[in-house]
Amino acid sequence: MSRRLSVLMISKASVTALYREKQRQMAARAGSDGVNLTLVVPPAFGGLPYEPDPADTYPIVPLPLWWGRTQHHLHLYRGLAAVFHTAAPDLVHIDEEHYSLVTWAATRLAQRAGVPSLFFTWQNLYKNYPWPVSAWEGSVLRASRGAIAGSQEAAAVLAAKGFRQPVAVIPQFGTDPDRYRPLAPPERAAVRGSWDVSPDAVVVGYVGRLVAEKGLGVLAEAIAPLLHQHPDWHLAFVGDGPWRPEGLRWRDREGLGGQVHFRPWVPSPAMPSVMGALDILVLPSLTTPRWKEQFGRVLVEAMAAEVAVVGSTSGEIPAVVGDAGVVAPEGDPQALRASLAALAADPAQRQALGQRGRARVLARYTPQAVAADTITFYHRLCP
Repeated sequence: MSRRLSVLMISKASVTALYREKQRQMAARAGSDGVNLTLVVPPAFGGLPYEPDPADTYPIVPLPLWWGRTQHHLHLYRGLAAVFHTAAPDLVHIDEEHYSLVTWAATRLAQRAGVPSLFFTWQNLYKNYPWPVSAWEGSVLRASRGAIAGSQEAAAVLAAKGFRQPVAVIPQFGTDPDRYRPLAPPERAAVRGSWDVSPDAVVVGYVGRLVAEKGLGVLAEAIAPLLHQHPDWHLAFVGDGPWRPEGLRWRDREGLGGQVHFRPWVPSPAMPSVMGALDILVLPSLTTPRWKEQFGRVLVEAMAAEVAVVGSTSGEIPAVVGDAGVVAPEGDPQALRASLAALAADPAQRQALGQRGRARVLARYTPQAVAADTITFYHRLCP
């Protein structure tokens, strides 16, 4: 690396202060290991307002949207061309999918300014889009200098689309190991106490949207016999969604009211305490014709907290877990039951996997690691 690059990043997800730690790390690094960053965000998106944070020491420009204030892939920024002129970037990082209207518009602006651009993708299923989305996608794939894919499968989709420019596989965000950490016994007992669960009980948890494609029916079928056999084992669902009524009916039908707990979704600042109160985090996602697990952020959060994880074979889960957890075939309640039973009965194995998981997060999934890998890729595109 020979020079410090000026980078213009466009990211609706970065309205949330918590999700800007990667950018803070990128801007704070010295010399050519860092970047002169300008970040464009909307004033609000999807009901979430832009959150200022004094830790942000680089320019952030909230730009109003022409339309699509709640549509993830159908929005445009008003005044973006003027920001190009002010920021004078060496590279434009469009933190959006290649088939998005905003990516197409920003890529065109970069072309006109003679500046290389890249985009970010989670899309891990090959899809043919109707016009005009197909036209936006084709234009972006032809014009981009490179791309960052959130998973190996997303990179494979780009290759199948004929994209031949450099692609780096880097998560979109890192997980802060100072926030997600092993809980001290009093804190862990306090969280469990709010659930009416003993500090010594075995607690299996699912954290996320309560939707069928997350494999919650498979989890229910897998764990019910274990809960009947072990009255001191518990299952906690943390989140909301359309599967919740079905889950409540299942719990009542099985007579597991004292062992199965439904907790509402909690804000991000409270999530590390919830995660650290678990013994096992399970993500039993199911692949559907239109979706498969793109990453599984909750897995990394649990691993950082030294919580043992069990995932399915859907999408990127096996690659995220690696050798730091257990992977069971998706849609197989018997296999999932065996995995949960073995871990729940073996505290030493849970501890070993938890420690291995945190080490994996420290090596691969922190904001510092994501920032460093991203900057390395920038220099690959702009030597």
